Amino acid sequence: MTTITVQLEEAKAQSLRKKAKRYGLNQEEFLTASIEDLIGQPDNDFDEAARRVLSKNKELYRRLA
Repeated sequence: MTTITVQLEEAKAQSLRKKAKRYGLNQEEFLTASIEDLIGQPDNDFDEAARRVLSKNKELYRRLA
């Protein structure tokens, strides 16, 4: 298994915690389920979602590089 570290703004991290709690999961479980769901989508849907995420967070990824 691979470990991936992600940095989030505090507001987004708090939102993540709230959503995870709503589903009775901890943050890691919620993220894992979300990623598995995203990866499990048909390719066209995944490609479009990935493009939206990459476009939306382009500046963040540039700063993290």
